[in-house]
Amino acid sequence: MNKIIEVRNITAAYGENEILKGVSLTVEKGEFIVIIGPSGCGKTTLLKTINGLVAPIEGEVLVKGERLAECDLISMRRRIGYAVQGAKLFPHMTVKDNICYVPELLRKMTREEKDRLAERMLEMVELPFELAARFPRQLSGGQKQRVGIARAMAADPDILLMDEPFGAVDEITRKTLQEELLGLWRKTGITILFITHDIGEAFRLGSRILIMKDGEIWQEGTKEELLNSPRDKFVEQLICR
Repeated sequence: MNKIIEVRNITAAYGENEILKGVSLTVEKGEFIVIIGPSGCGKTTLLKTINGLVAPIEGEVLVKGERLAECDLISMRRRIGYAVQGAKLFPHMTVKDNICYVPELLRKMTREEKDRLAERMLEMVELPFELAARFPRQLSGGQKQRVGIARAMAADPDILLMDEPFGAVDEITRKTLQEELLGLWRKTGITILFITHDIGEAFRLGSRILIMKDGEIWQEGTKEELLNSPRDKFVEQLICR
């Protein structure tokens, strides 16, 4: 396996509020890492440092061997998929234009190329191509979330960052989306970092699970490792709730 992300002893803060405290993490290509922990523990900030949206005040982050402090961050971000809760689609754009937004930034696309890309991406997330002409307000919550994933995948990224992407949908839709995401991961071999508050979701999806507490990676391992050897009462309570 190859290292695709390296987080080296980073500390990050918003003003005087220190959020991450000496965090180190190595992600191998093709891993599905789920990050879980209480609100305010640093989960989202960790993803944002990997995407270059937050610069650490100490330490460094490397993505595919490039130091974020030295690379073209805009170009780097366009090669990393990002999906968040509620999808955050552009409301004034059709589904097709949402999906094709980043690829068209990378190169000018013809109408036929956009149609083919939108059709392929919608098929990947099991949505009909007829939705391509609709606007986000005309979609259900589950459809919006699928389109959000399709948009994040449209530029063929090696890395997909997901911040509670299924938190705003009902339980039945959530389980369906989880299965679709697992299938997508197995089919494409993409590297995924996925934030959740749901331990069941973490155990269902993650090839490795990171438990965060107070700005640190408190424990990490597979589902079996965490269940068999929890570090302390905090981890026990988290994984047994």
